[in-house]
Amino acid sequence: MTGKLLFRRTATALCFATTSILLAACGHGDDHPNPTTNALPSFIVSGSVGTTSYDGNSDDLLTAGLGKTGLGSATAPVFANAASPSAAELRRLAIWSNYRALVDMSANGGYGRFWGPNVDLNGNDTLGEGKIAGTEYLAYADDGSGKQNVTLMVQVPNTFDPNNPCIVTATSSGSRGVYGAISAAGEWGLKRGCAVAYTDKGSGNGAEEMETGLVTLMNGTLSTATGAGTRSLFTANVTSGALASFNTGFPNRYAFKHAHSQQNPEQDWGRDTLEAIQFAYWALNQQFAPTVNNNAQQHGVRYGAGSITTIAASVSNGGGASLAAAEQDTQGWITAVVVGEPQINLNMASSAKVFEGGVAIPAAGAPLADYMTYANLLQPCAADATAAAGAPYLTALPLATTQAIRAARCASLAAGGFVSGADEPSQANDALAKLHAAGYEADSDVLHAPMWDSQAVPAVAVTYANAYTKSSVTDNLCDFSFGTTNATTGAAGATPAVSPMLSVFGLGNGVPPTNGISLVYNVSPAGGADHRLATADASFTGVSCLRALWTSGDTRMQQSVNAIRVNANLHGKPAIIVQGRSDALVPVNHASRAYLAMNSITEGSKSQLSFYEVMNGQHFDAFLSVAGFDTRFIPVHYYNVQALNLMWNHLKSGAPLPPSQVIRTVPRGGTAGSAPALTTANLPAISMSPGSNAIQVAAGAVNVPR
Repeated sequence: MTGKLLFRRTATALCFATTSILLAACGHGDDHPNPTTNALPSFIVSGSVGTTSYDGNSDDLLTAGLGKTGLGSATAPVFANAASPSAAELRRLAIWSNYRALVDMSANGGYGRFWGPNVDLNGNDTLGEGKIAGTEYLAYADDGSGKQNVTLMVQVPNTFDPNNPCIVTATSSGSRGVYGAISAAGEWGLKRGCAVAYTDKGSGNGAEEMETGLVTLMNGTLSTATGAGTRSLFTANVTSGALASFNTGFPNRYAFKHAHSQQNPEQDWGRDTLEAIQFAYWALNQQFAPTVNNNAQQHGVRYGAGSITTIAASVSNGGGASLAAAEQDTQGWITAVVVGEPQINLNMASSAKVFEGGVAIPAAGAPLADYMTYANLLQPCAADATAAAGAPYLTALPLATTQAIRAARCASLAAGGFVSGADEPSQANDALAKLHAAGYEADSDVLHAPMWDSQAVPAVAVTYANAYTKSSVTDNLCDFSFGTTNATTGAAGATPAVSPMLSVFGLGNGVPPTNGISLVYNVSPAGGADHRLATADASFTGVSCLRALWTSGDTRMQQSVNAIRVNANLHGKPAIIVQGRSDALVPVNHASRAYLAMNSITEGSKSQLSFYEVMNGQHFDAFLSVAGFDTRFIPVHYYNVQALNLMWNHLKSGAPLPPSQVIRTVPRGGTAGSAPALTTANLPAISMSPGSNAIQVAAGAVNVPR
């Protein structure tokens, strides 16, 4: 942590009295000559703070006025003027798209029945449209350079009880904007009456259209880079000469903040989460602390560091950021941690081991830079392995095209010595075997096809390779770029009829392909093309280049990865991690299982960490509406919510946390695309006495029952 403190650590700052007599004694009375005041944190950009109140009817914190019905609609909210959307319209679109991106919204799934704005904290359908009135604070955090501009946001519901204060973090998942965890953690926190502290963690949806110089601002509206100056969410660091040359050679390209900020934003994700919490403290003092010297704009300090029950919560990258924040927290900002499927990079000790059913896992605790570039290389071929037969199909490409890509990738892998086998079936089986040896679970075999077909893995591999090497957009790292392409041929350079920038804040996810911006391989054909179609083997040479950055020990990448590694020391904070065993994006052996193993070394008997591994759970609950996902997999989000409830009861009433365990869920089965409705029969409870399902952990060794 940076050491920046929101509150002076004095006796005055620790006064939380509410009577007028005691307020005066604590320095809050109007007659006190030197009252302690609620100072805006030093990392907040001066003049960037905006405050908006929502009535809970026409607009609100959770649904942007759409309610349960509007969020559930597959039709996106529209702009009154398509060429010039307002900040309010962009916010509404962002909430709609980000909410739907992280949970299953299908008719037979859990939306509206197990979770959703209408479902209360006890799981009952009692809240109607579920709109939540309150106040929203928005600001930039920066180091003074004007180049970080990390978005921080605090939502304070009208149900917040100042005498029983609580904060829940909702650090963005993936590379999404500031609303990127609103359904994953924000919804639960708002329903609980807690303030919710959000951050886009310096990646977010910042984009620049290189030919026009259009950039996004904090509220999603557009400006030219010159006009925005330091108010830009992100402007690429490119000289005018280099920009002109780049635009000539690579027209209609885009820079994205996570990939091209040249700052390795991941190294600050823990700090960003802590600063979001400190911003929340400031906001709560502004709302609930008495004024000072009769100045309506200046408030005292009612809440000092550690005085508010605070749960660091989110999923995926947001989950990893929450764990990192808890490790960095030396001032007591965080009370507890509840995260799902955390993407986390460990300083994995040689003594830390992961076993499954008593058998050692061949690889555990590898960083994302390693396993993601390897998966990007092998998955198209492994998708044709015997064990992957019948995998869900998750691409708009014709099946014949996809099959041709898989065969060509297998052939190129064999020619390059990456896999062995005389024919495609044997090459595909070997590719899958190599993924198993690299720590991927057999439970995720049928997910390698959709993870690559959906472009989730290629997108992450390219974005993070750029981030870790601190590459500029003009570097075209390994000959990849982001640009618009012809919808029919895939050829790059096509001028879009409508700029993706107009709605990128609302619909983009920060990692192309997104919102009409494709992942482009520049080499073939002339001008480049969609990476899947640029060559018969789907840009194998470029993919091999990305892999070599890691295997050859590229200094830039190694330094950046070392800067993001954590030690799994939560300083005795109670914590819960939830992850699906079938996760094929962030393998459980490199994430949760490895973290549990390292935590048992760093904290030993002081550890209060529980890990719940969910059978038939994978990374993207939103995919559960896709045929083949619906029959095979269950929503991990359900258990994230249960874990938050368990932690709340632990903190507020002392209820013990269930021990680490495997949760043996029951897939819905039925016909792909029309699986029967999800019921509690599919979702067994987290048990206080897991018996043979207990996960054993001691002295760095984790043994997960098969």
